Amino acid sequence: MSGAHLNPAVTLAAASGGIFSWREVPWYTGAQVAGGAAGSVLAHVMFGLRWYSISTHAGPGWAPALSEFVATFGLIAVIAMCSEFKPDAIPVAVAAYIMSAYWFTPSTSFANPAATIARSISTTFAGIRPADVPLFVAAQLAGAAAATFVGRWTSGRRAPAVSLRAGT
Repeated sequence: MSGAHLNPAVTLAAASGGIFSWREVPWYTGAQVAGGAAGSVLAHVMFGLRWYSISTHAGPGWAPALSEFVATFGLIAVIAMCSEFKPDAIPVAVAAYIMSAYWFTPSTSFANPAATIARSISTTFAGIRPADVPLFVAAQLAGAAAATFVGRWTSGRRAPAVSLRAGT
């Protein structure tokens, strides 16, 4: 496993299937969240903004949260299906899915708890109020869990077919 994944929802889905060690989950998710925050700070500095800010953009309600559930469900499903049928296509399929989910979700498809947290520390157009983060993250984790469950159920396996790199 390469370990070059940036999404805690993917990390948790892989760990639930035995593809990733539960012992490493806290380290990876911590690094993913810290990396997202560092990326927000770097983007602010690159664009001449103050290095930090707290978002005031509202993302309230169940509709955007539901869209995060759907977006994350789809992301995990795409990874699982590619892992099963065409592992080398994972990078392109994930990029294509995230790009399309940007357009079909009212939340612009964060589909990543680390990105959601990072976007709460940016007042740019991509920001989300810290108060809205818990609902978005809960929806993302529920979407990942549901995709993992459906993947197990439809494949007849105990573990989902989620791989973290091509060729596994």
